[in-house]
Amino acid sequence: MMRRILLATVLALAPVAVHAQEEEAPTTPADAISDEIFGPRVPTDFAFGAFQRGYFLTALELALPRAEQGDAAAQTLIAELYAKGLGVAQNDQRAAGWYQLAADNGDRLATFALALAYQDGIGVPKNRARAADLFKKAADAGYIPAKYNMALLHVEGIYASPSLVTAANLMKEAADAELPEAQYDYGSMLLEGAGVAPNAAEAARYIALAAEQNLIAAQIDYATLLYLGQGVEKDVAAAATWYARAAEAGNAVAQNRYAKLLAVGEGVPLSLEDAAMWRALARRQGLSDPALDRLLVSIPAAELASAEERARFWPSTPPTEETILSIPTVTPAPEDQALPAPTDVDEAPATAEPQDP
Repeated sequence: MMRRILLATVLALAPVAVHAQEEEAPTTPADAISDEIFGPRVPTDFAFGAFQRGYFLTALELALPRAEQGDAAAQTLIAELYAKGLGVAQNDQRAAGWYQLAADNGDRLATFALALAYQDGIGVPKNRARAADLFKKAADAGYIPAKYNMALLHVEGIYASPSLVTAANLMKEAADAELPEAQYDYGSMLLEGAGVAPNAAEAARYIALAAEQNLIAAQIDYATLLYLGQGVEKDVAAAATWYARAAEAGNAVAQNRYAKLLAVGEGVPLSLEDAAMWRALARRQGLSDPALDRLLVSIPAAELASAEERARFWPSTPPTEETILSIPTVTPAPEDQALPAPTDVDEAPATAEPQDP
């Protein structure tokens, strides 16, 4: 049920503190009127602006002077450049060093990124106890992904006190902050009554929120809740839609379950050929299901062949005779204009005479 969220891009997860540049723009009467109506302007962070636009070397050049003066946001930006190899050679050790400086200066994003580094041993020696301390520090500073990770640590009960109640409280905070992984896990805790009173309706609601944010595991579980009518009104057609959505994303479990619905026409029009195609895609990922095989035992050979051909080219469609004929071909040169063979002595260039020294 539980997973640890990964930091895809530190700077994309939450707003970075914005810092004024050394030179402030001159104040004009128009600026004063604008400030009076809309409030004071937020100073522009040119380094972060360059980062957002993909000008990574410019971002590094602008951030370095600030970082050397102890600017935590600039230090985090530089760490991110080295961690992802953006404009510079990737260097996990250097990234960890900059994250450490920024964390020491109070940047909660850097603290969280450093925790992940210690968790996985990237750029620093693996140290889960140190990672847990950093996760707690970032969580105490209000960073939502860190609260989610602390919830998982409390469930694990090794590097944080074992407490499902504490885990559920932290998980709910992260879920209410719209973190999809937390929405899904908190919904699962509500279903199981883990650290919180069981509540199937609330569980379905939280899992639905995660599904709508394209978390595939949540889409599959929400489809199952709809199919069973657990915590939500039974709706087989809606269940099929969610299974299809996860199947289209490439999930083998969803492909298998959607194939079963297609094979019996439950919630969707019956189609043995479509069912066989999704079965082939699930099998490709190592998921075989004898129950599904029995449902498809009567499929005509031609439909089965068509389904497997479609699976071969999925998500594209198999080429047809019309598309093959439309592919441009190179017309061979006429025989009377044939190029000389490389071994044709008569057509070879004359050898230059050696010259006297």
